[in-house]
Amino acid sequence: MAVGNILGGIAVQTVVLAALDAFGVGPGRPLTYRAASLVLVLEGLAVVAVLAAVVAGTQLPADVMVWRVTPEALLIAALWLVSLHLVQRAGRSLPWHESGEAPDNQDPPRGHTRRKRERTATARGVSTARAGAIFAVAALVTLTTGVVLERSGDAIAGKVGLSGVLFGATFLAAATALPEISTGLTSVRQGDYQLAISDIFGGNAFLPALFLIATLLSGQAVLPQAHDTDIYLTATGIVLTVVYVTGLLFRPTRRIARMGIDSLLVLVLYAVAVAGLFAIAGST
Repeated sequence: MAVGNILGGIAVQTVVLAALDAFGVGPGRPLTYRAASLVLVLEGLAVVAVLAAVVAGTQLPADVMVWRVTPEALLIAALWLVSLHLVQRAGRSLPWHESGEAPDNQDPPRGHTRRKRERTATARGVSTARAGAIFAVAALVTLTTGVVLERSGDAIAGKVGLSGVLFGATFLAAATALPEISTGLTSVRQGDYQLAISDIFGGNAFLPALFLIATLLSGQAVLPQAHDTDIYLTATGIVLTVVYVTGLLFRPTRRIARMGIDSLLVLVLYAVAVAGLFAIAGST
């Protein structure tokens, strides 16, 4: 269930972009047209690179471990850290015209809503210590409810007859994607389209790094024990990410059912992928 939740969560969170495109952007150009930036393309490629390492890691022997750490878990964590460095550098400057920004995309720079909220909080007298305390409490609540969510999800999966992989990759992954929906809708409604996509891509690149923590806690190699459904979910995440990276490059202007063509294609591909996931699970 843990592996299915992580890898299935990447696919579900990518689908969140389609929901933001349909219900958050409003009339006019689609989400990828407004947010087009080479920095976001780089973030999407980081997701693909990390997921490719996940696929490679599933093929390694389970007994290759040193100090409770496996090479594939280290590689994934290293790729994530390198991607953070590259995205940070790309955010400061790129050797491209307009630093990789597409013409007539969002006017304010990415993250402008965060700076506005910071200025507003400062004007209201909200100190950094108070904001940090609120964040710490919210993080603790999230940690605690995550345990409850897993326990109740495991019980529900047993009651309805779903395997841990299927439940973790669908229902549990959808539940854990709710924070991304909340923050994404807030970002797009305030005109920070790049931040909404960056939040999804950044979270998706980070999730596989949790395999390092899982390996340290369990003392066992996690990825070599992955099933065919886990590899299938990883491939699904790669395909959906590539669709949006392509959308950021080609910037579709046409909207169908209130969303861009790339978002519609992601929804269709995800529906087909879920059907295939149940077919694979049913045949094993």
